[in-house]
Amino acid sequence: MTTHIESEEHKALRAAVSALGKRHGRSYDREELWSEAAKLGYLGVNLPEAYGGGGGGIAELSIVLEELGAAGCPLLMMVVSPAICGTVIGRFGTEEQKREWLPGLADGTRTMAFGITEPDAGSNSHRITTTARRDPDTGDWLLTGRKVFISGVDIADATLIVGRTEDARTGSLKPCLFIVPRDAEGFTRRQIDMELDAAEKQFELTLDDVRLPADALVGDEDAGLLQLFAGLNPERIMTAAFAIGMGRHALARAVEYARDRTVWKAPIGAHQAIAHPLAQAHIDLELARLMMQKAAHLYDAGDDVGAGEAANMAKYAAGEACVRAVDQAVHTLGGNGLTREFGLASLITAARVSRIAPVSREMILNYVSHQTLGLPKSY
Repeated sequence: MTTHIESEEHKALRAAVSALGKRHGRSYDREELWSEAAKLGYLGVNLPEAYGGGGGGIAELSIVLEELGAAGCPLLMMVVSPAICGTVIGRFGTEEQKREWLPGLADGTRTMAFGITEPDAGSNSHRITTTARRDPDTGDWLLTGRKVFISGVDIADATLIVGRTEDARTGSLKPCLFIVPRDAEGFTRRQIDMELDAAEKQFELTLDDVRLPADALVGDEDAGLLQLFAGLNPERIMTAAFAIGMGRHALARAVEYARDRTVWKAPIGAHQAIAHPLAQAHIDLELARLMMQKAAHLYDAGDDVGAGEAANMAKYAAGEACVRAVDQAVHTLGGNGLTREFGLASLITAARVSRIAPVSREMILNYVSHQTLGLPKSY
């Protein structure tokens, strides 16, 4: 496996996206950057060429998000629209669904949100209560349920909703994915008032007998769980990219400050108390990136099981490294670290997201302890 040595193509992509990110910088306009990144082919780099994408994989898409984040302008909806929704439709969608959605997701003219989390289910996807039932007369689906903390629903043309259908044979509920248009009747949203300073808003969704045509179901009704996890591994890898980019951005600001800020005739970066924690933060970010590259490599090679383990570990490592890097960056700047001028204080809250979403670090530790180490489940 050669993931530790980046190919020339990956290095070139990294440099090009970095240049784009630096042009937009910390005060970026989300819409402008989104459409420019799309025009340059970066948003759809992981989607199939036959549908207007770049024909690459999550390895390439994660480079795009990481470099934009390192420049201070991460596009959070990249985690959702091309990485989760684009991947799921690309792998499991019908020919019509691919033709309808993938070109727009690739060129940025269409966006899709992803709705899995529910107020009462939390991390337990087996407790999802959003149910889909068939109208026997028309063959339509009727969806009823609630979702919470769903990003970007207001700017998305549709939301890929995780619901459950009753298995005719066993009577038990199984997960299924449905494309729900933004303006579907009975589909309402309420913005959640967040202290998080982000371009993308968070929503609570209510589905009240939302009527969808039969072809709103993505993929095979019986392969729901497989399809769901095909979207969740890229989500974890991309969240790692988001965290690593943010950590690198904060670290770069701190290093610059530690080089320039002089007290008692020496730059503060000359003191080990300042220099060593920054060096540690850099090491942690590099290690997390290596695991992210491994996860992307396994996923793109079609090893869903291996990718599941690595994606969880990458998300965990990147979340921890990001929080520490931001904390150390703010600390290096002292009072300046909390000013609007330096733009680091808002990252304190934002960095926390990568520890919590899309799955908490405790759930990842559960996964590793019983899936990888074979220890008994605690729940």
